[in-house]
Amino acid sequence: MFDRYEAGEQAVLVHVEFADENSKEDLLELQLLVSSAGVNAIDVVTGSRQAPHPRYFVGSGKAEEIANAVRTLQADVVIFNHSLSPSQERNLEQLCQCRVLDRTGLILDIFSQRARTHEGKLQVELAQLRHISTRLIRGWTHLDKQKGGIGLRGPGESQLETDRRLLRARVKSIQGRLVKVQKQREQGRRARIRAEIPTVSLVGYTNAGKSTLFNEMTNAAVYAADQLFATLDPTLRKIQLQDVGSAILADTVGFIRHLPHDLIAAFKATLQETQQANLLLHVVDYSDDQFRENIDQVNDVLEEIEADDIQQLVVCNKIDRMEGVEAKIDRNEEGVPIRVWLSAQQGVGIDLLLIAITECLSENMVQHSLSIPPNKGNLRGVFFEMNCIASESYSEQGNWLVDVRMEESDWLRLIKRVDENLESYIVK
Repeated sequence: MFDRYEAGEQAVLVHVEFADENSKEDLLELQLLVSSAGVNAIDVVTGSRQAPHPRYFVGSGKAEEIANAVRTLQADVVIFNHSLSPSQERNLEQLCQCRVLDRTGLILDIFSQRARTHEGKLQVELAQLRHISTRLIRGWTHLDKQKGGIGLRGPGESQLETDRRLLRARVKSIQGRLVKVQKQREQGRRARIRAEIPTVSLVGYTNAGKSTLFNEMTNAAVYAADQLFATLDPTLRKIQLQDVGSAILADTVGFIRHLPHDLIAAFKATLQETQQANLLLHVVDYSDDQFRENIDQVNDVLEEIEADDIQQLVVCNKIDRMEGVEAKIDRNEEGVPIRVWLSAQQGVGIDLLLIAITECLSENMVQHSLSIPPNKGNLRGVFFEMNCIASESYSEQGNWLVDVRMEESDWLRLIKRVDENLESYIVK
């Protein structure tokens, strides 16, 4: 939509250190983002400031240094590791005579490359339109044209106004289509709730190994690679857990520090899989030196989407890159699993993770030993249908002795709908 310079594959990266912790970004992460976008970084310009410059974000001298690097190295694009205002972006483009992208624009570009499903493409396009809507002003220099002819003289509708109108119409159209997608997802969630199938959602910093773990647990073929935002589209698979039965495992988009708000808004339907989950598997790359900061960033996003109150099980991934670390389960003082150490790439510790998930989902489980008289044979069929029998035998009197384990809500439903005397069969 811009009559500007095309972005190419040769890029000059710009990274500025600020004293404010909230404004700090990671240069290595920028290089990984650029690599994930398929761009070749040919130079890195660094600097430090107390606060962003209102005109160029960096100082005028540093801006000239960037422009000289672009001319000398014949770069096609300048990529900032920070968020730029529309005016700063335009001023830098005029100075450097090439396309200028900020961190948000780079992430949106990666998302547009990764989206595969119809829903994912709609979400990314919506985020992109919201982002560029603030960058339409003075995008062209030839827009104020008059219509010729008697009775038609005057400024008419400029190209800028036309594009604004078309953009608003496109945003409205996409939002309407995403509402339909959201309703479809909501129907699926209601069906799972009616069947009381618990949902386990994978969350974590991008490139922490969520999709690799998902494939290992479900034998799925979700695309997984050692790059940021390798997968965007949510994938749901059914898994079987001992003593729990069926559960839904959801693989979701990875988070990143300072995730653009437009993306969070656009991916609302996708993130609802996380909001509605019974358990969050917070996958952490413990071989990363910044794993603590990454954990904080994920928790910040979870708080922003109102999913911070859901029970979490931390998955300490990539122990194969760490010396002296073995697969294990860490528990709190009450014996509840809080961390599982594993390697998704090597398939080590997956069995421990399944045990920990089962225990976390079993907090609402009840277990009873029952002695059921022979004239209550219908209960035997009900228990077998629910797949909740742990063991069974028969007494000398012909009573059926059975140990059952099920959700507390299922037990209460059986009492109400099947047999009100069920509790009288419990062996004290």
